[in-house]
Amino acid sequence: MAQHRRRRTTALALGVPLALTAAGGLGYGLLPGSQPKASAATTAAAPAWATATADGFASVNALGQNGTYGGRDGQIVTVKTLADLEKYATASEPYVIVVAATITMNPVGKEIKVQSNKTIVGSGTSGQIVGGGFFLGSGVHNVIIRNLTIRDAYQGVWNDKEHDFDAIQMDGAHHVWIDHNDLRHMADGLIDVRKDSTYVTVSWNKLSQDNKAFGIGWTENVVTDITIHHNWIRETEQRNPSTDNAAHAHLYNNFLEDVAGTDINSAYGNYSRGATKMVLENSYFQGIKNPVIKDSTATVVQKGNTFVGTSGRNESGGTAFDPKTYYAYTPDATANVPALLKSGAGPRSSIGTTATTKAAAATTLTVAKDGSGQYSTVQAAVNAVPANNPSRVVISVKPGTYRELVKVPSNKPHVTIQGSGGSRNDTVIVYNNASGTQKPDGSGTYGTGGSATVAVEADDFQARNLTISNDFDEGAHQDIAGQAVALRTAADKVFLDGVIVSGDQDTLLVDTAAKEKLGRVYMTNSYVIGNVDFIFGRATAVIDKSVITLKKRWNGTSAGYITAPSTAAGRKGILIANSTVNGDVSSASFYLGRPWHAGGDASLDPQTTVRNTSLSAAIRSTPWTDMSGFSWKDDRFAEYKNTGAGSGAASADRPQLTDAQATGQEIADWLGDWTPTAS
Repeated sequence: MAQHRRRRTTALALGVPLALTAAGGLGYGLLPGSQPKASAATTAAAPAWATATADGFASVNALGQNGTYGGRDGQIVTVKTLADLEKYATASEPYVIVVAATITMNPVGKEIKVQSNKTIVGSGTSGQIVGGGFFLGSGVHNVIIRNLTIRDAYQGVWNDKEHDFDAIQMDGAHHVWIDHNDLRHMADGLIDVRKDSTYVTVSWNKLSQDNKAFGIGWTENVVTDITIHHNWIRETEQRNPSTDNAAHAHLYNNFLEDVAGTDINSAYGNYSRGATKMVLENSYFQGIKNPVIKDSTATVVQKGNTFVGTSGRNESGGTAFDPKTYYAYTPDATANVPALLKSGAGPRSSIGTTATTKAAAATTLTVAKDGSGQYSTVQAAVNAVPANNPSRVVISVKPGTYRELVKVPSNKPHVTIQGSGGSRNDTVIVYNNASGTQKPDGSGTYGTGGSATVAVEADDFQARNLTISNDFDEGAHQDIAGQAVALRTAADKVFLDGVIVSGDQDTLLVDTAAKEKLGRVYMTNSYVIGNVDFIFGRATAVIDKSVITLKKRWNGTSAGYITAPSTAAGRKGILIANSTVNGDVSSASFYLGRPWHAGGDASLDPQTTVRNTSLSAAIRSTPWTDMSGFSWKDDRFAEYKNTGAGSGAASADRPQLTDAQATGQEIADWLGDWTPTAS
């Protein structure tokens, strides 16, 4: 029983950056009658997630296989039953198999024998495999397993040597990509790469709640080439991973976390065994015992790793190899790894989803400061979008800093502004207006909403892979108010994916076109930076799988408020979920929020819910406060299952949702009939 208690369930922050792909919004018709209960691609191009290819060693041309692209050459089918999943996964033909339901294995421990040339991908976060997993046997190749939750084959014995119930097991497979999955609570290991399996990449996964996380090798031959990057491994005891006789093992930007105060304790972290040659770089180890160990016959070359609260063996030695001789890669800064993975590892809501009708082909307009695009400013491209455009227009903005004001008017829906650089830092739209700044035409001063660098008034707007900033210098302009908006949305169905919204006070204004109108905003895989009321407004807004970075004020002091909702009665307000709150500020200096009754309107019913989110020590123990004579206790403020030093137990000053209440405050309750889909 003591061992079983180690298996407690812990809510995990979901989650980044899926730089390689974005979900498509294309629709699919029914397959011929010989293939019922599934949908397949028409002659339209497949969405990006269906044609995505692997990075790392899985991208290498070897063994007659040029990279790993799964079932992209086959039909796209959607499955909701075990019979259909097994039918297509074991077929000889290539398929992209979209898992759109929770599928329970029967019998428990069943591992579907996947054949070559398959992509198995979860539809948003709904694709779950319970009580079993997948097996890739000798010679199986070109397989992608993405965006799934595979869980709960645990049989009650912690170090289970009786039941070999893995989430994903390979015996002699090659060219396999395991990406953006949530693997947990299985009977043996979560991932086993055995019997000379090679050319494998494992990226952006969450591995948790298991005795054995990830085993590699167990063969006398030294042939396995494997890349392991951007994985969050937490509450696992051993094999994190254990790498035996691997020819080339490249581990970078992983986050290994032993959570203090739990019953699951790490025995060791990364282990280089036998004749393994391992390169281990820019990874973050927190609380791990024996974080890096190696056999006398093995190699570990360490570069740029961070160790916090670790103990025991931390070893390196020997010469290994240069991964860049096999493939290109750019590691993230080590300090950013925990927040990056807490917000980005695991299934993404934008992968594997399809619309019910075929979307019209998007028009693309290019913007470049150097004159190499169609337009040199973002606003010029917006101006070129025809009024009442019926279909998507993508404004592709080349890297650079664009100091300009951008407004997308209400008669120009379906606009996407997208940075074309390799990072969201490469393309920056910035200006420095504030409430009180003189307008250039002499007609007066800007108000808070009017100060926005980017203002969106058109429905179905999307932004991705860029930074939107307001760099107003509050210290130099104490003569006017400090409200300086970076992004203002006053529309419905606004999708912000992979962006940075940066400012000080009033950074992100999520508004609606009018008090009586609905305005929904979904932000994911993003950063919001500020200090005072910097996520505010009356919209129904979700901040999901993102990082909220707290910033000191202009004079160096730490004090602030994250949210200031002004929600209309009967509407949903601001929801922060599955995210991380951090920043270089003083402990207990920030409130989660306060009620903004705009214009003194007592009919408003402001709402902020913060759930399943990691809160740093910067959050006050009494995290809500009054505003302008209105008590927060008269409005709707609550938390649910937050973690971190800034979290706290329920009290009169810190209301927590019950489990029953939490079921009515999910993301889907905020978004209603809208499923954000990248396009």
